[in-house]
Amino acid sequence: MIRAVGVRKSFGEVHALNGVDVEVERGRVLGLLGHNGAGKTSLVNILSTVSPATAGTVTVAGYDVASQGAEVRTRIGVTGQFASVDEYLTGFRNLVLIGRLLGAGRREAAARATELLELFELTGAAHQPSGTYSGGMRRRLDLAASLVGRPDVLFLDEPTTGLDPATRIALWETVEKLVAEGTTVLLTTQYLDEADRLADWITVLSKGRVVASDTSDRLKAELGHRAVQVVLTDTADIGVAAAALTAAGFRPRADPERRALSTRVDSSAAVTGVVRALDSVGMEAVELTVKEPSLDDVYLALTQSPAAADDAA
Repeated sequence: MIRAVGVRKSFGEVHALNGVDVEVERGRVLGLLGHNGAGKTSLVNILSTVSPATAGTVTVAGYDVASQGAEVRTRIGVTGQFASVDEYLTGFRNLVLIGRLLGAGRREAAARATELLELFELTGAAHQPSGTYSGGMRRRLDLAASLVGRPDVLFLDEPTTGLDPATRIALWETVEKLVAEGTTVLLTTQYLDEADRLADWITVLSKGRVVASDTSDRLKAELGHRAVQVVLTDTADIGVAAAALTAAGFRPRADPERRALSTRVDSSAAVTGVVRALDSVGMEAVELTVKEPSLDDVYLALTQSPAAADDAA
């Protein structure tokens, strides 16, 4: 449903995208990760026909975005980083307006608006000006607006930025329902837990290039790491415990404020080695926690410089 090959985007001497390839199958979610300026929004703008690529080929829903932009636009929905609704119109009128612009009749547009307001739990505020809505309500209305035309492909560019946790989870559940019904989604996000939950496939951009592309589980297995954290009785014990762990072949990092040490481990058996090292110097952990690999580890490993990545490890 989405295929981009060798996409480049330049603004004068600045290269926002430098040979990017992405592909998303029908009914799947691609999570696009990257730091600010990595090229995520530039790619979304190209895929959604907002701006042309400098080079490369792009098709969405089987249509070429450069030569068949009108066909592409009838099959996509877009939610940007900021809610783009008319604050002087009611929620209902916002959705009806979009339906009419897409060619629906009055009754059809009104029926679709009512349906979406119910889906996003905005029925109670349907006839209030959207300018009176909270940030979460405006974001839900914005997402509803992107679905008026029943798009085959949905582009979500950091859709939950600034939302409270409850509203974020509600939006995740809505996206999951849409995907279950066959909608294809490209999601850009700064929240790694969001990508971990929603995305079937994750692509990481850095400085306009793809630096990794795989499932979340495989990326975590390849680039993440398991770690053990121990909390000691007294801050004064940290030096002795750290020396014991170092002698046992570990690379501990100290957190004096929490009376804690953490160290990377390559296997479950190594956890026992940590306990034995502490026991050898008479130390007993008040708390011992095993932290499994996460997308945070993957992201840092891919986007930091080699020196920074080594320090983080």
